[in-house]
Amino acid sequence: MQNHDLLRPYADKDYEAGWNPYLENDAETGIDFGIHVLEDGMFETFVSATQEIAILIVKGKGGIKLDGKEETFDRACWMNQSPWAAHAPKNTPIEVYANGHTEIAVIKTENTETFPAKIYTPDEVENEHRGKDILDDASYRIVRCVFDRRWAPENAKLVLGEVVNFPGKWSSYPPHHHPQPELYYYRMEPEWGYGHGELGETVYKIRHKDLLKITDERDHAQVSAPGFHMYYLWTIRHLPGEPYNGFTFTKPFESLLK
Repeated sequence: MQNHDLLRPYADKDYEAGWNPYLENDAETGIDFGIHVLEDGMFETFVSATQEIAILIVKGKGGIKLDGKEETFDRACWMNQSPWAAHAPKNTPIEVYANGHTEIAVIKTENTETFPAKIYTPDEVENEHRGKDILDDASYRIVRCVFDRRWAPENAKLVLGEVVNFPGKWSSYPPHHHPQPELYYYRMEPEWGYGHGELGETVYKIRHKDLLKITDERDHAQVSAPGFHMYYLWTIRHLPGEPYNGFTFTKPFESLLK
């Protein structure tokens, strides 16, 4: 049976300059996702007549222009640097130019509402040392929230963030769930490393550039193999009348935190 949860279209090939799609018109999540690569001197405009768009600089150097404002970015390493990102409603172009090889995560979802566009700089990104000093630091990780309902307008439908999972440690732990669909996009350092991702009762071996679809309110938790840092971008789509405001720990695991 073909697996529709773990997507790895670039497991054995490099990204090409331009658009590298993972999900488009996905009925389960309602989220489009891909990596857009710009080489030195290249320029791209991200805009849609029907979709809300968020972009996040995974790595690279250049600039972002949005709604009359401009920010330059230089992100060499996701491990130690928070991201630059931009978030815009329909019909609002996000322009990006590159001063070197640049990889951009692009997230889209249908949204007819309008809201103020914004560029997020690293100093605006929340860095939470989650899991520190509990469970012998076995689930200590860095959780970076770029925007959620605390900062993004109510008319927006996306939530965006990152996790840096330290070698041999867990994240998204204790196991938790929420009704809203979510995507995890992974990077490994070194790139030949791996981790494991739980999705309900299924465990997947996670590698560099994989994408995991989290749907149907299934529990999810992750662990990185010793010796390898694991990064994942996470994005969630608010549901009509049921916005994402947090998750629920799976019983009885919440008792571990007391």
